[in-house]
Amino acid sequence: MTTNLPVATEIVPMVLQLQPAMSTTGYAYALTEDQFYEFCQLNRDFRIERNAVGELVIMPPTGSETDERNFNLVGQLWVWTKQYGTGVGFGFSGGFTLPNGAVRSPDAAWIKRDRWEAIPAELRKKFAPICPEFVIELRSQSDRLQVLQDKMQEYIDNGTQLGWLIDTKQRQVFIYCPNIVVEVLDNPKIMSGEPLLPGFVLNLNQIW
Repeated sequence: MTTNLPVATEIVPMVLQLQPAMSTTGYAYALTEDQFYEFCQLNRDFRIERNAVGELVIMPPTGSETDERNFNLVGQLWVWTKQYGTGVGFGFSGGFTLPNGAVRSPDAAWIKRDRWEAIPAELRKKFAPICPEFVIELRSQSDRLQVLQDKMQEYIDNGTQLGWLIDTKQRQVFIYCPNIVVEVLDNPKIMSGEPLLPGFVLNLNQIW
C-alpha cells in the first residue's frame, strides 16, 4: 500500500509594490518609518520586511518544525551572548533598518553592545537603524534558496561581518564574509563563530 504524502513546495514571498517616488536624496517611501512599524504591528501573524526600493515583502508564518529549529538556534546564541557579555542577541521577530533603507528580520542576529547602546532609546523600540555584525538565516523546506542568498548578500553589503545561511533542505551551510567568496559546507556538525564571536559554537545536530 502506498501513501501519497504532500510534498513541500517552495514559497515565494508576496511582494507589495507601493510605487515609491524618487526624490533628490533617494527613495521617498509610500509609508513613513512610523507608518510601516504600525502596519507590521497590525499584522503580527506575518513576517513583514521592506526592501531597498520600498516594496513590502510579506512571508507566511513558519511551520511548527521550522519554529522548533529557530527556537534551538536562538537558544544557543542566547546562552553564549549572556556568557560573553559584549553584545546583544536577537531572534526572528525583530527588525533592523539597514543603511540602504531596507528593513530586514534575520532568524538570529548579534550586535556589539557599544554600537547598540549608541542608538537612541526611542529608535531602539522600533526597527533600529543598524546592520548586525552577525546574522543567521534558516532555510525551511519551502523557502526558495536564491531569495535567502540575495538577502544574505544584502546584509554583507550593508555592514554584516559574518553571516550563516543554514539550508536544512540540503544540509549545507553557506558562510558569508565581506570581500570573500561564499564558502559552502556539506552537513557540518558544528559551526564556530571565531574570531568575531569568541567561543561561540553552534551545534547543528539540534538544527538538522
